[in-house]
Amino acid sequence: MLVYNSKKAKIKQIDMAFFSLKKRSLILYILLGWFSANAQIQDSLQTTPQPQEEDHVKYPQLQIKGLFQARYLVGMSKDVDVNGLHHSDGSGTSNNFMLKYMRVQVRAQISKRTEVVALANLADFKNDPKGRVLENAYLKYTFSPKLAFTVGQFRPWFGIEETYPIDIIKSLDWSNQYSEFGKLGWTSFQIGLSATGQVKLGEIPLQYAVSVVNGNGKNQVNDNDNGKQYSTRLLFGLSKKYNFNVGLNGGIGEVFSKKVYAVGIDLSSMVQFDPKWSLDMQLEAKQATNHVLYNSIAPEVRPDNPDQYLIRGAYFLPNLRYEINHKNLSAFELSCRYEYLDTNFRLASNPRQTITPMVGLEFLKNYGARIQLGVQFDRYKYQVENTNQYNNNLFIVQVQSRF
Repeated sequence: MLVYNSKKAKIKQIDMAFFSLKKRSLILYILLGWFSANAQIQDSLQTTPQPQEEDHVKYPQLQIKGLFQARYLVGMSKDVDVNGLHHSDGSGTSNNFMLKYMRVQVRAQISKRTEVVALANLADFKNDPKGRVLENAYLKYTFSPKLAFTVGQFRPWFGIEETYPIDIIKSLDWSNQYSEFGKLGWTSFQIGLSATGQVKLGEIPLQYAVSVVNGNGKNQVNDNDNGKQYSTRLLFGLSKKYNFNVGLNGGIGEVFSKKVYAVGIDLSSMVQFDPKWSLDMQLEAKQATNHVLYNSIAPEVRPDNPDQYLIRGAYFLPNLRYEINHKNLSAFELSCRYEYLDTNFRLASNPRQTITPMVGLEFLKNYGARIQLGVQFDRYKYQVENTNQYNNNLFIVQVQSRF
């Protein structure tokens, strides 16, 4: 946990919290100052530097990559459509072919230390493209393995799921909490500035990221207020043998002149039983001010303190992998993610629990071609008709190819 020792800090206990840390334990300015001499993180913003000498490399160097991902969905719950929305009149669509991603990424290495990256999801043209399509659009300058700056539109580090792209995810999609925290400005694609790096604390590897973002999502012309959101992530590598890492995440900010915060902790490990069998595990929990819900309430009836509206979520994702290494089949995977999410646990708790067992077949190495089959089971404490807060079972077949 991050601890802020200032005598002027106000300490406020978070009731029913997953975390025993204090709310004002999130001082990012100290972290930024302390780490500005040390930086660079292995994340979705990083590209491994080329080993060649700069004098023998011609710039710019261009690299193009892509991802195709499509699904077939079958709703198995009466009067609930494939998007989880309940229809009391039975009018919902219960099966659907869906194009999820058609991503194209262009990376330009314009000097030894500077790269520019653009990532677009062409599948978003099926909807209103305003606020969609363009995902990554940033410039990154790397001083050394200890310090790199990224500016533009990117995914600020605030948990495990920012560390890998969607095409190598071990389950159906991002976790429910990742999507909700993206709406709050802490995860997913945001516009701002980030300092990243990796150092050592004695024998312990430490990766960090310190970010400041507008917090109102991607592809926005302007910030929607004068406030900014500041976040940090510290990742401690505690066991090289089991690839066991502990991540601490914290953020503070201001939205429409109201103070907001977010905290999180995550654990990850990968156990290699033998050359063919391995087990990858992720456990993550977060809590934050749900300022989006708070600002949706009429000003005359909502409380003065937005921390009356709190969101809390957690998930556990084990993934068992068997390397087949046949010419037509590379690997077999079996995963089952359990999720818990409550978007307003203090005032109107209605937790959502989701279980998603998945079977995956990898036909080309590094997820070059993959097919997944699974079922998503959603359960709410209270069901609300004609809303998404309704029990649902969804069968999924998903295919993808990355190039």
